[in-house]
Amino acid sequence: MDAAVLRTAIERELLDNLLPFWRERVTDQARGGFIGEMANDGVISTDAARGLILNSRLLWTFSALYRKYGDPRDLDLARRALDILQSRFHDRQHGGYFWRIDASGDPLDRTKKIYGQAFCIYALSEYHLATGEEEPLVAAQQLFELIERHASDAESGGYIEARAEDWSATDDLQLSTKDMVAAKSMNTHLHLLEAYTNLVFAIMDPRVVMRLNELIGIFGRHIIRGEAGGFHLDHFFDKAWNLQSNTRTYGHDIEAAWLLCEAAEALRGEELRECSNLRAIELARSTLAEGLDADGGLAYEGRDGRVINADRDWWCQAEAVVGFWHAFGLTGDPAFADAAAAVWRFIDEHMVDRAGGEWFWRVLANGTVDTTEPKVSEWKGPYHTVRMCLEMMRRLDDSEKGEQG
Repeated sequence: MDAAVLRTAIERELLDNLLPFWRERVTDQARGGFIGEMANDGVISTDAARGLILNSRLLWTFSALYRKYGDPRDLDLARRALDILQSRFHDRQHGGYFWRIDASGDPLDRTKKIYGQAFCIYALSEYHLATGEEEPLVAAQQLFELIERHASDAESGGYIEARAEDWSATDDLQLSTKDMVAAKSMNTHLHLLEAYTNLVFAIMDPRVVMRLNELIGIFGRHIIRGEAGGFHLDHFFDKAWNLQSNTRTYGHDIEAAWLLCEAAEALRGEELRECSNLRAIELARSTLAEGLDADGGLAYEGRDGRVINADRDWWCQAEAVVGFWHAFGLTGDPAFADAAAAVWRFIDEHMVDRAGGEWFWRVLANGTVDTTEPKVSEWKGPYHTVRMCLEMMRRLDDSEKGEQG
């Protein structure tokens, strides 16, 4: 697919489908903020709990959109998300943010899951970058200090999965029902890496720079596993980084491929950048070789070099477009550009919900849509889809400028 054609198609998806859906259909006019859940058929669960992940991702999304387009509608929605984050999710007594609140705004789960705190830093930093307002940046810096004080593992490195309401130790370490109970996870570290990267872009704080550098090192030492069958991210570990799991998710592998490079770019170190680029290329090659189906869909999960779950979840497809295109930029290998275009065609033909708006959660291995999963939920938001569009538009614009220059 021609790069200009790809860019036009992706921006059309953003402007004609994704933005109208998230701008117009998810605000909660009765209680304020945003809805907690919408079924695939568009029916809203008015009393559904509100999750920190969805709210922080909405804050990031509308901030990023305002930064790109300068549309006051996105600024209003970003402020709406910021207000809910600070007035209802924020723990005024102990600091940090509750994991889940009910529809009226009262805490349901006061746990300080570090994955959720990371997305708050990511979103607050983006709001500052979009608006120049200082308060959200201060809030992000304060949250960074809390994580470092209470969740950082000085003995073995990295971060513990969760803390109790008062930041003391807790046994409630599980992120979701499909995750293992483990002291440390790839997923939490990946999104801390992403959050600290955005915080460095917002303010070059030496302590954040140091911790981001350490996070990149943790991926190299503990999380990225290179084997004869390829390079992947391991998932779950005990406190001392002993591996507790044996499966890989292709979406995380290809997402990490570009997030690691973005982190190295933020730190401005040439040697670090080169090392991250090599890791990204290997992760992308393995994902392409193992996880990408002939129809362009990226499988969900693998083990021992083969696919064990061939379903195609929405977020994996979004990350694959960016990750494969990023690998093309690093290598010039047209196989990566072809892969990015193939995944985009799969999205366009199978994932986009033309009737109901946004994307379906999942296309099953047999090609049918899984209609049982919600369109909006604690875990289903605009972060992956909108970010893919914004990232690809920027990258394709940069490629065109490079060719003209």
